[in-house]
Amino acid sequence: MDNELHSDLERDCEQTSQSASHTSTNNWQRISPIALIYFVLKLVKGIFGNFIYLAPALYLSYDKVAENPSFWLPIIYGFIALIVLSAVLSFYFFQYRLSNQQIEIRSGVFSKKYINLPFSRIQNVELTEPLYYRPFGYTCMQLDTAGSIKQEAKVVAINKRKALQLKDEILAAHKPENVTTNTEQDSPEQSEDEVVLDTRNLDDLVIHGITNNRVWIFIAGLAPFIDQISDKIGQWLYLFGFNVEQYFEFEGKSGWQIATTAISLTLMVMIPITIFSIIGSIIAFHDFKLSKSGDRYIRRSGLFTRNEVTMRLSRLQVIVRQQDWLDVLLGRINLKFEQSNANFQQTQPGQLTNKIIVPSVTRKECQFLIDDAYPENQLADIQFKRVSPRLLVRNLFIFVMPITAIITSFVYVDQPVDMIIYVLVFALFISALITMSYLRKGYAVDDNFIYVRKGCLGVDYYCFPIYKVQQTSFKQSWFLKQRQLCSIEFVLASGAIAIPYLSEKIGLSLINNSLQQVEQSKKNWM
Repeated sequence: MDNELHSDLERDCEQTSQSASHTSTNNWQRISPIALIYFVLKLVKGIFGNFIYLAPALYLSYDKVAENPSFWLPIIYGFIALIVLSAVLSFYFFQYRLSNQQIEIRSGVFSKKYINLPFSRIQNVELTEPLYYRPFGYTCMQLDTAGSIKQEAKVVAINKRKALQLKDEILAAHKPENVTTNTEQDSPEQSEDEVVLDTRNLDDLVIHGITNNRVWIFIAGLAPFIDQISDKIGQWLYLFGFNVEQYFEFEGKSGWQIATTAISLTLMVMIPITIFSIIGSIIAFHDFKLSKSGDRYIRRSGLFTRNEVTMRLSRLQVIVRQQDWLDVLLGRINLKFEQSNANFQQTQPGQLTNKIIVPSVTRKECQFLIDDAYPENQLADIQFKRVSPRLLVRNLFIFVMPITAIITSFVYVDQPVDMIIYVLVFALFISALITMSYLRKGYAVDDNFIYVRKGCLGVDYYCFPIYKVQQTSFKQSWFLKQRQLCSIEFVLASGAIAIPYLSEKIGLSLINNSLQQVEQSKKNWM
């Protein structure tokens, strides 16, 4: 198999050198057999990616599986054979053709898919070189068009020299405003005219991993199995002489001892998951460098796969300044420059090609980068206006009061009266969060930009030029109409940004002024 693979690679390289002057051919071509690895990994990821929350249940049922291996082994072998067969069929039915300044792709086993993408429509070229492609000189080439939410076309295994040649031909047919190269070996070195705007050191990446840790989402996924997990952990700790049951006996203990126990348990859960989050941050943003060459921003980062994203300033749709509650405490900000296709959420942060993320910058660094992109912005000084307080009243009456009344009635019947105190405390806590969310909501407008603020414990700011608006939406229910209120929405190439519960007069004024400026402006949103 190895000899056949190497001979196929050599033959492909020879064909590439012979056709170096032009990549077009009228014949359908197959991809390299190395793509079998790609298809296998893609299938495994697709199958197990949606069942990640079943991992605790599978772990807890390991003993039962081990007791009956003769029953489970045929199922496991059959499952592996099905994956391999699917990968082989996906490889066999994948073909592409280059002709008449366009690329055609045929794929799919049972559900056939055909893509015909002219070079003139291609706005983004991305070359991704997985670790298992590097020894053989192959790469994945992704092509997308302006306004698409996901990649339009993907050749999953193409010789690197042929891919670079094809990229040059695409650039010659239609100069795109954004070219992304995601290969470590072919990424160009920093040119002489590039100016470094920002770098991130190890301390910054550690802070980013801590502040962007999603431990609570993980804990919520484990909630159905918390009893079984606690029993397993207790048995494991008992082997080291630690009696968990004795540790959690609260009878006769003071309040501060119980509080200390709760804090210790929280740290035991959070610390290992936070460590994984820090490692992920280092892998994604290692050796981070943001530079500028002319009107292009260039971001380079990545530990295992060097990731390079180039964004032309004209393609920038909105600047997002994000702070979680830990970011607020530590004085750090996550800055995002978003362009078209910014709703693509299924990629790791360090690999997003539709936005530039600058992690954990200081307030001064953040404002410097915002001013560099939008010199006329007033985000640091402009006064935000709050939305109508009826939004707060609505949320309290709909989400807090009815639920609290129902729970209190059940508790009053079946539980001691003292339990009502805990219900009321929880209701007050939720009300405080809703109130903070309302206080965060705000908007502001100047001659060139619209600013939107939102958040709860943290705070996010959105700043976008008015001429970038592609569509507006005016929403008014019967309830809002009776009180002369409305909700409006601005649609950009990167997504929609909404402002709820405005005065009807102000909402119409914002929409009319925005559309008027878009109509009068001669600037291109791309």
